[in-house]
Amino acid sequence: MNMENANTYVGMWVTADGYIRHELLPNGRYDEARGNRTSAYRGSYTITGNHIDYVDDTGFTADGDFRDGILYHAGMILYREKDGNSLVR
Repeated sequence: MNMENANTYVGMWVTADGYIRHELLPNGRYDEARGNRTSAYRGSYTITGNHIDYVDDTGFTADGDFRDGILYHAGMILYREKDGNSLVR
């Protein structure tokens, strides 16, 4: 992982409706909740510049891009959660 960018993006990313909660952990792992299903997906990620690549623990891969403080990932738009319950937009 590009450690220079990792600290910029570590934290919780959430869809506007709060259904998907995507936590990027500082150790290069992620944990994604969907609705009431916690840890629906888990795996590792790498960041290069503003691009993120994911590999979940089953081997499925996905990617995304950070643009203007927003994470565009697999057709979803996620916003950084600022303080545990409010989103930065």
